[in-house]
Amino acid sequence: MTTNALTIGVLALQGAYEAHAQTLRLLGAAPTLVRTPDDLAGISGLIMPGGESTTMLKFLERDNFFEILKTFVATTPTFGTCAGTILLATEVLNPTQKSLAALDIAVERNAYGRQIDSTILTAETSLPGGPLEMVFIRAPRITRTGPGVETLATRDEFPVLVRSGHLLAATFHPELSSDTRIHQLFLDLVAQHSSS
Repeated sequence: MTTNALTIGVLALQGAYEAHAQTLRLLGAAPTLVRTPDDLAGISGLIMPGGESTTMLKFLERDNFFEILKTFVATTPTFGTCAGTILLATEVLNPTQKSLAALDIAVERNAYGRQIDSTILTAETSLPGGPLEMVFIRAPRITRTGPGVETLATRDEFPVLVRSGHLLAATFHPELSSDTRIHQLFLDLVAQHSSS
């Protein structure tokens, strides 16, 4: 299935959005930065990057962006990484906060400690191609997954990469690794969704 020329939005309110755009370009997709609700028009999928979820929420309070985004992610392929995963979750803990409530998971914020506790792990996943490098930076922890959520990778028996229908979420930063398999997985998901 071709993923060439798919237009993928990258939420560019805060965080490592440019690294996601670079990976998408490398894979032949056409990234576009999303800063306003109008920027969601004409894209086939959306990546919500890492960063600070509370700061992102403040930006989303403008121009009814939060409600428009909530409707968008309910039907359009969306990939959340780190803070993006927190925004997608149905339940956010430590402390509780508002979310888009699109993905049936519970997420505990900053579960692995502070910036100094960040780490890079290499582990087997259910993706083909051998062990995957995973960069964790102040990562959240997925503490519960709903019945429709598939776990693709784990850390200490907790899910770190999950998929449910048109949604994909990682508690680590695949855009900071040279391994492009997770972005390719998302592009394949978008292509399947676009052709169905």
